Amino acid sequence: MPETTDQDNGRGLWYGIAAYGIWGLFPLFWPLLEPGAADDILANRMVWSLIAVVLLLVAQRHWGWIRPLLRQPRRLAMLAGAAAVISVNWGVYIWAVNAGHVVETSLGYFINPLVTIAFGVLVLKERLRRAQWTAVGIGAAAVAVLSVAYGRLPWIALVLAFSFATYGLLKKKVGLSGLESLAAESAFMFPFALAYMVYLEVAGRGTFGHTVEGSYGWGHSGLLMLSGVITAIPLMCFGAAAVRVPLTVLGLLQYLAPVFQFMIGVAVFHESMSSARWAGFALVWLALATLTWDALRQVRADRAGRAAAAAATAAAQPVLARTQQEEAVTR
Repeated sequence: MPETTDQDNGRGLWYGIAAYGIWGLFPLFWPLLEPGAADDILANRMVWSLIAVVLLLVAQRHWGWIRPLLRQPRRLAMLAGAAAVISVNWGVYIWAVNAGHVVETSLGYFINPLVTIAFGVLVLKERLRRAQWTAVGIGAAAVAVLSVAYGRLPWIALVLAFSFATYGLLKKKVGLSGLESLAAESAFMFPFALAYMVYLEVAGRGTFGHTVEGSYGWGHSGLLMLSGVITAIPLMCFGAAAVRVPLTVLGLLQYLAPVFQFMIGVAVFHESMSSARWAGFALVWLALATLTWDALRQVRADRAGRAAAAAATAAAQPVLARTQQEEAVTR
């Protein structure tokens, strides 16, 4: 990776804030698409996402990655799986926001890093440090507390967390950039989404242009089309941030989205937060604080190790040079 300047790092930070900020503000957008149901909104989002991404690819003339990808059936299969998983994630998220469960959606993205760590152990056979095990244990306790608080398993949060962690795992194996991945995933889902939009129209449930109750005009239709644009923009910002700032910074920025979602759920939509729910969220935040502390500590340790290795190499160079000179004289 090429070296980045301080200016690049500054731009990268703002790109990252923009990406996670937009994702965090999504709960304010989906209610604007009512009375469209979650399945109608999801189908429109898939269709218009592909159109928005294709326009971006045309503007960038970025097509070279497609032909090699088509010759790799294993990667294509994983992309199809990623498309299916993110469709579940999007559908549940849109439904939950419009059904008044914004706080629980934020919980899903708060515990997502813990689920990702668990996947690392179970799927990738990674070894966890003690602090990471502690964070996972605290997260499990938080789910138990919140199950009691909600009177049910927080299934919305768990579906969002597990589906997004699965999506991240598949994307890691595929190895495409955010824009390329979204283009491929949208292409996989496009025919199904378009067919479902036609079905909704025939059944009188579609809201693109009109519904059974009457016409919504191009204002409503324009918002449905905009769902594709606001899907692509934060991914573009994220891609710009990823090449400019360290991974640890991106890891910290990812908490912006669920923080915004939580604040919107409590302050804007006035969702109730009982003492037990506060306790459960407090445990989740403690787990995330533990993860963050461990990650920063590991970064400092790695940096110190590299500095020590560089110093040892620098100190050894004069000795090596003298040894080489002596060998040359001897010969």
